[in-house]
Amino acid sequence: MRYIIFITLLFVTVSVEAQSVGANEIWAEGKFKAGFLAAHRGMIGHLPKEHAFAGELTYLIQSKGQKDWHYRYRKPTYGATAFFGSVGNRELLGHYIGAYGFMNFPLIKQKFYTFSFKMGAGLGYGTKVYDPEDNVLSDAVSTHVNALIVLGVDSRFVFGNNSAILGLDMTHFSNGATQVPNLGLNLPYVSIGYGRRSQTSNFCDTCLVAGLGRQTYFFGATAIGSLSANFPTGSKKRPVYAMSIFARKLIGNRGGVEVSFDVMSKQSNMDLKPDIPKTQMDLIQLGTFVGFIMPLDHLHFVLGMGAYVRDKYKFVDPFYHRIGLRYVFDNGINLGLVLKSHWARADYVEYGIGYTFGR
Repeated sequence: MRYIIFITLLFVTVSVEAQSVGANEIWAEGKFKAGFLAAHRGMIGHLPKEHAFAGELTYLIQSKGQKDWHYRYRKPTYGATAFFGSVGNRELLGHYIGAYGFMNFPLIKQKFYTFSFKMGAGLGYGTKVYDPEDNVLSDAVSTHVNALIVLGVDSRFVFGNNSAILGLDMTHFSNGATQVPNLGLNLPYVSIGYGRRSQTSNFCDTCLVAGLGRQTYFFGATAIGSLSANFPTGSKKRPVYAMSIFARKLIGNRGGVEVSFDVMSKQSNMDLKPDIPKTQMDLIQLGTFVGFIMPLDHLHFVLGMGAYVRDKYKFVDPFYHRIGLRYVFDNGINLGLVLKSHWARADYVEYGIGYTFGR
C-alpha cells in the first residue's frame, strides 16, 4: 500500500500538469540498457554473476510553459516508463518488471540537443526473492514487490520528429526495510534509445505566467510514522515514531535548503544486540539533517544527509539519508513520503504529516 500511495502522488502530479490549457507535445521512446549489479555490501558480493540487460518503453510529455516553475526549470519533460529486464543474476534474482513516473530537468537546452537530469519512482516486481529453504543465497531482497527508484542523466538529439537518446542511470529496487533481508539492488545502466514525436504542442511562449509571490523562509514540524524490521531474518515488524522540527529557505529560483532536528524511536532496534537490556529512552536517536529541496509549486522533492548526535548503542552508521516527496497545502499542512536510508541500504519509509508556518 505504501508504494501505491507513492506512485499515486507522482501520477496525480503529472495529471494535474497535463490538464493545463492547450495540446501537449508527446513522444514515444524505447531504450536498450546494459549494466551490472553493484555489490554495495560485502554480504551480497556473491550475487553479481553476469551483465544486466533491460529494455524501457516511455510515454513522454513536454511541459508547455504555463506555470512559473516550468520556466524556472527550463520546461522539464515528464511521463511514465515501463521497465523489463535482468539484474545481474538470473539464477538467484530472476527478472524484474516495473513501471515508474519520472521528470527530466534540462541542464543544457538547445534547439536540437538537451542534456537532462532524471528522477523517477515507481514499483518493480522480481520473479525470484530470498527464501530460507529454496533460495537462501538471494539475500538482497525478500519481497516480490519493491520500490523502484531511478536517478540519472540523458542526452537527447532531435532530428525533426525523431530523437536519439544516450543515457546513464542508477536503478534501485528495495522494499524500504519492511521485511528483511533487504539490502536492495543497485544497478548502474548505460542506455541507447530512439524516440518519435506523435503530437506537437501549441503552448504559448508569450503568455504571462504568475510567479510564486510568497516568502522564501519557512519553518514547522512534522510527525512521522512507519514500520520496520531488523536483522536477524524473520524478526517482527515494529513501529517507528519520529518528529522533525525544520526550517526551509528558498534560494534563487530553482531550489532551496532545509535543516532539521530529528527525534527518532525505531522499535525494531530492540531486536539488535538482544543480550543488552534496553529501555524506551535507550532507543531514542537524535539527529541533525541538511538537505536540498526542489519546489514545483506545492510539490517538493527533497534529497539530503543527516548525522546522529545521539545513538546510544550505535545501532547503525553515523549518517543517514533522505530522498522523497512532500506536498505543502496552501493552509500550511504538509504530507510527506520519504525514504530514509543509510547510504545504499534502506532504513524505513517515512510517512509524515506536519504544519508549515508562513504559508
